[in-house]
Amino acid sequence: MRRYRINEIFYSLQGEGYHTGRAAVFIRFSGCNLRCPFCDTDFSAYQEMTAEEIVDTIRPLIPASRPLPLIVLTGGEPTLQVDESLIDILHQQGYTVAMESNGTHEPPANLDWLTVSPKEAPVVVGHCNELKCIFDESGRVEEYPVSAEHYFLQPCDVGDPLRNEQIIACCVEYIKQHPRWRLSLQTHKLIHIP
Repeated sequence: MRRYRINEIFYSLQGEGYHTGRAAVFIRFSGCNLRCPFCDTDFSAYQEMTAEEIVDTIRPLIPASRPLPLIVLTGGEPTLQVDESLIDILHQQGYTVAMESNGTHEPPANLDWLTVSPKEAPVVVGHCNELKCIFDESGRVEEYPVSAEHYFLQPCDVGDPLRNEQIIACCVEYIKQHPRWRLSLQTHKLIHIP
């Protein structure tokens, strides 16, 4: 029976991108093939879980009412572990399944929503639902060979409020000049939720 390395599972609101404000269960997978300096995940601790144990962990977190919240597979890099059988089991429970990936590995074909957030590595994913690029202090946006239905720029949180304000202002100006992009703020950090 397949076991997945799970960093944490929690219920909150999606704080960024297209689904901002939507109730979601986050399944954070441990491990990544990249080492981004702004990463906010500690990969040193994880629990190995089967798909059934993951479902059993989710159930008590959410109300019994419908519709069910979105499931967001994130990490680290979830494509290193997630397979179609895990997504099938989540679908059987009635969940819509989204994934946030750096795009360096092909995701399972049965996802309902794919967000690609490229970092400084070659991207192999050719199309996604949402392309979400980090906008940093350089003020430039890299061109990635990824087509998307929705394009978002997310100002990089460098941990310094003054620098963050400058990055956000620069990002806003960039979007005004390049209107295919939309602004994605990390609202979960703004309202202090996980």
